[in-house]
Amino acid sequence: MNKLPLRFDAAVTLVGAGALDLAMVETARRFAPILIAADSGADHLAAMRLDPRAIIGDMDSITDPERWRAGPAAFVHLAEQETTDFEKCLYATEAPFYLAVGFTGLRIDHTLAVFNALLRYPQKRIVLIGEREVCALVPPVATLRLAVTPGARVSIYPLLPVTATHSRGLVWPIDGLAMAPGHKIGTSNQANQPLIEIAFDSPGALVMLEREALGSLVGAISNPAR
Repeated sequence: MNKLPLRFDAAVTLVGAGALDLAMVETARRFAPILIAADSGADHLAAMRLDPRAIIGDMDSITDPERWRAGPAAFVHLAEQETTDFEKCLYATEAPFYLAVGFTGLRIDHTLAVFNALLRYPQKRIVLIGEREVCALVPPVATLRLAVTPGARVSIYPLLPVTATHSRGLVWPIDGLAMAPGHKIGTSNQANQPLIEIAFDSPGALVMLEREALGSLVGAISNPAR
């Protein structure tokens, strides 16, 4: 039995069974070299001839779990059904930073569950890579500084009630704006400067950027300015 949490000194790429391809995984590995599969995410990695360091989940969808159990990767079977495989990966590991691929697209309910897990673990630094965009929770009590292309889309969606305490470089400034689900949101804003800044009074704001901003978002989330 593996002792939990599994601890990693380097950043981790979590791999799910949603929309992903080899290019997405390889892009993530440039920033987070350690691969961890969530349940049948291991099957996707096998098809790509990539080896995970660990496989974590309830193992209800992985192909031939006994084969994986006998392999070199840590096989962490967590049978509880209170959390998703993505959330199991978060509570069963400790790493300085996470990138996640294959957790958006295909099924809306799975994507919403991932956003819920982000809220449950605000202390974890996580960036999600989708087919066309990247997103992350804005860290609380921090200013997120992002290098972007002027004119690029900058969308903000409040998963919880939040108030913007600072913004810079946006076509439509959000300073002092109170946002909440079902009320005021901030999708389809745009950058009008090569450096944007946003900050909120509490955790709960999801920022979504075009895929080209991945490196900038990784840097900002992994080392937010105070």
